[in-house]
Amino acid sequence: MRSQTLRTVLFASFLAVALTGCGSNDEEEGAVPTAPSEQTDEKLKVGLITDLGQLNDDGFNELAFRGLRRAEKELGVQGRVIESASAADYVPNMISLARQGYDLIIGVGFAQGDAVGKVARRFPQVNFAIIDVDQAFVPGKPANVQGLLFREEEVGYLVGYLAGLVEKRRAGEDVISAVGGMKEPPVDRFIAGYRAGAEKAVPGVKLLLDYSQDWDDQAKCKELALTQIARGSGVVFQVAGGCGLGALNAAGERGRWGIGVDADQSHLGDHILTSAQKGVDAAVFLTIQSLLDGKFDGGGNATFGLTEDGVGLGKVSPKIPQADVDQVEEIERQIADGEISDIPTEVG
Repeated sequence: MRSQTLRTVLFASFLAVALTGCGSNDEEEGAVPTAPSEQTDEKLKVGLITDLGQLNDDGFNELAFRGLRRAEKELGVQGRVIESASAADYVPNMISLARQGYDLIIGVGFAQGDAVGKVARRFPQVNFAIIDVDQAFVPGKPANVQGLLFREEEVGYLVGYLAGLVEKRRAGEDVISAVGGMKEPPVDRFIAGYRAGAEKAVPGVKLLLDYSQDWDDQAKCKELALTQIARGSGVVFQVAGGCGLGALNAAGERGRWGIGVDADQSHLGDHILTSAQKGVDAAVFLTIQSLLDGKFDGGGNATFGLTEDGVGLGKVSPKIPQADVDQVEEIERQIADGEISDIPTEVG
């Protein structure tokens, strides 16, 4: 199954890291030097600006950090992470790295698109990459910016199909739900695929959808999920980063299935049906490698889907019948081979 390859890419290079606050008095607040003892001026310098979820979000930021760590180990680059306490930190953090001569600055997440556009135009000699933002929509369309995009709808379709199969066996009306963070294109691609896959497995299945407008507050997502479960949802898909962990917690408390996002979140409990994995770490590593190889595509995008092992299923609960797993694997093959196409990417 292609997801096995993805899991290998996602986790093979991860090393346990003890994170500290500031390295020294001249470090900016929130900066995390990743390998200070090995840094030299001759190495390619790569900076990573986190989104607001911080490095221990069990998802997006943590995956990006793993990709940088892998590049340090395998490619010998000098890496540095700066954690953003608020959106107001994005621009100054990027400017700080640019002034220090970093060769590549990577913004983690859709919310940093405007900041990347502003700073990239100011420092045209620096390369920038932005996860989850199409380069064509970065303000000013700077030629030194590359967008890193994913076909979230493909893995959304897979988890939705599996959700439909398990919900069909539950007594009563067929209802599934999703808790999104912000209503942003990457979030909606996951959810649009989720709904389409579930409807393929169970025509007429009902989707309950809410947005927390938050990436961190687990209580908000838990409350939304509890309300969805009270309205009949048997499966809750979280697409809300750290906040979404609260939705998964609600599913466990109420004896419902939960579906994780970005990373494999099966370790959260036996109520996790599966996870919609997103190879953020692989994308970060490959982008750094492309710069070293002279193939960095400033002014364009790199897109990662099932065929590139950029998205894929996490571990499927051992409670699920093998017949269901086989059906999902067949759907995965059909998507990868183009037999299933035109998966929706927008939520109406």
